[in-house]
This record gives sequence, structure tokens and C-alpha cells, in this order.
Amino acid sequence: MKATSSFQIFLGVFPILLILSACGNRSSQNAPSAVLTASGFSISKEPYGEINDTTIWLYKLANANGMEVHITNYGGAITHLIVPDRNGEAGDVALGFDSLGGYLQSGNPYFGCLVGRYANRIGKGRFILNKKTYQLPLNNNGHTLHGGVRGFDKVIWEAQEMISDSSAALRLHYLSKDGEQGFPGNLEVTVTYALHKRNDLTITYKANTDQSTPVNLTNHTYFNLSAGKNPTIKDHVLMINAIRYTGVDKWLIPTGKQLKVKNSPMDFSSPKPIGRDLDKVDGGYDHNYVLRKPYKEFSLVATLYDPGSGRLMEMYTTEPGVQFYSGNFLDGSLQGKNGQTYEKHGGLCLEAQHFPDSPNQPSFPSTILRPKRTYHQLTMYRFMTK
Repeated sequence: MKATSSFQIFLGVFPILLILSACGNRSSQNAPSAVLTASGFSISKEPYGEINDTTIWLYKLANANGMEVHITNYGGAITHLIVPDRNGEAGDVALGFDSLGGYLQSGNPYFGCLVGRYANRIGKGRFILNKKTYQLPLNNNGHTLHGGVRGFDKVIWEAQEMISDSSAALRLHYLSKDGEQGFPGNLEVTVTYALHKRNDLTITYKANTDQSTPVNLTNHTYFNLSAGKNPTIKDHVLMINAIRYTGVDKWLIPTGKQLKVKNSPMDFSSPKPIGRDLDKVDGGYDHNYVLRKPYKEFSLVATLYDPGSGRLMEMYTTEPGVQFYSGNFLDGSLQGKNGQTYEKHGGLCLEAQHFPDSPNQPSFPSTILRPKRTYHQLTMYRFMTK
């Protein structure tokens, strides 16, 4: 396949971006119970709680097919992802909590949230940029995970609802100030969730900075396509379009080597049940897969199928990697929605990303965003049944 430039990629998905831009003049943030409707789409919002006298909102995007996406502007978290099964029965395929309090607790394992400035791990929380050493907070076995102690999952985002005849969307904005969590530069970030007619959920990321800084953004939704009818995802059938993954040490910090998946439990290049080789992987799956596609090309990178419900999810992204996490640290101690407890492997994450620890790994694609450049990412989850 011919390599595709970032500019060409975003021309290719321009119709999606145009929809979001065109419906900007129909946005509303005023009434607490405001409902926007347009040709089979609706957006509503309701108070979700308060943090230091600031109201946190829950936004509900819906289409005519019975699909809904609920998002809170605290951490930009997807709280509910309601998708019909093969019989038309709607079910919530995302793990999460019933109320804001769950997302505020220290035991929240990043359910549904936006992650940044740097998704995944940075070894020893340290990197050198322009001959200067930067030290980040250490929050994961002596390393930095998901942006530090207070990453993008723990901030309040400004929100704007947008609707058109082709999508219902929520645009989130946050300014991460110079020095926040040890990162250099003022980083302005916009993330747009959009629900489309054919049950596509797109997430469009954009960021600009006034100083060079590492940027790696993702969403951390935990999926269980059975909608909780099966307490684990071991029977889910997964395909990841990758023939290599980045090797890691015991703390899940990359060694710099890219290892082949062939003839190993790491191989999902053809669809297979997650549980088939799960016990053969020390600690479970929590690895970055090197996607087999031209750099920055928007293409299909993974599929996930639940035989019981018939739900099928396709994942597309412009990113070079996907972190597959099999919910290894869930242990039944968290009470989720409707009183459900989430046991080990109760959900899985497929996180579009650049590679972990890239600022310290010169052989990996660069994650350094420079002034006058724009960070772009487009990721899509498409839902259907079979």
C-alpha cells in the first residue's frame, strides 16, 4: 500500500469533519435540560454532580438505531455505550459507574476517560527534550502512567454540543498549562466525540503547543460486548492487524525491541478467542501492538466479536499502535453500574496510541509536538451485528 500523508488522511475523512464544523452554529450550552434534535439524532444533558461548586454534566448522544453514547465532561469519560444486539435488544457495552462519585474515587481504573498528556507509560517519568531533562510525577511502580497523578482523566473539560442531519457530537476543550504534571508548554486540546447514522462513534483529537512537548492521547473505554451477560471477555473473538508488538520489562516499560507475534500467545493477526492463550501471558495482555499499515493512514486495525450477543466492533485509527489491555487488574472490588461488580478480565481496552515511552526510545515514531504544528488523531469504533 502506498504511504499516505497526514494531510491526505484528513482530506479523506473530511466529510466527517465537515459535518462537525457545519453543525457548530446549532450548539447549545444553556438550559440544564436542553435537548437538541435533528433527523433521527438527539443530544440531551443533565447535571451529574459537583466538584468545588462547579457543575459536572452528563451528555447523552443518540441516533435512530437505538445506539447511545453518554459522556461526562469530567475526564471526558464515556460512561455508557448502548448498542443493540443481533435481536435488537439494547445493552450497555462499556464498564463504568452509576454516578460521578465512582469516577472520583482513587480506585477508578480509568473507566472510559480521555488520557493525556501522555497515554501509557514513560520510563522513570523522565525524558530529555532540547537538552533539558523533565521529571514527571511517578504514579506507577516508579514510572509515569497516563499523564501523571492528575492527567486529562481528572480535569474538567469545556463542552459544546453539536448536531446535524448526519451526526450528534460533543466537542471538549482543555488548556493544559505549561508545567502541568511536569510537561513543558501550554497545550491546547480539542476532542470531539461524534455518533453517526450507521452506529459509528468517531473520536477526533487535535492539539497545539507553544513549546515542544510529548503528546500521546487516547480513550480508555473498557468494552464487554455481551453487555454484562458474560462476566468476562474471554469468549470475545479478537483480531489485531499486527505482526509485531513492543517488548516490555516486568514493569511494562518498553525495551526498545519489536517482537514478532507469530507462533506466540501474542498473535491476534487472525481472529481468535481472547481466553485461548490468556493464561500463557504473564500477567495478561497489556501490550502495544505495532499496526501493519502505512504511518498515519486511517484504516481498519482491529475487530472484536461477542458470539453470544452477535455484537461486532470494528476499530479504525490513524495511530501507529493499539494497546490491548485485558482487564488484568480488575479484581471484583469495584461496584459498577446497577450494582454489578467487575471481576478480572471483565472488560478489555483497545487504545489507539503512539508507542509507550517513545520520548526515551529513538527507534519509535516520535511523539514530540512542535510549535506551529498540529497534533491530529482520528479513531473510530463501528458497531454492527452478525
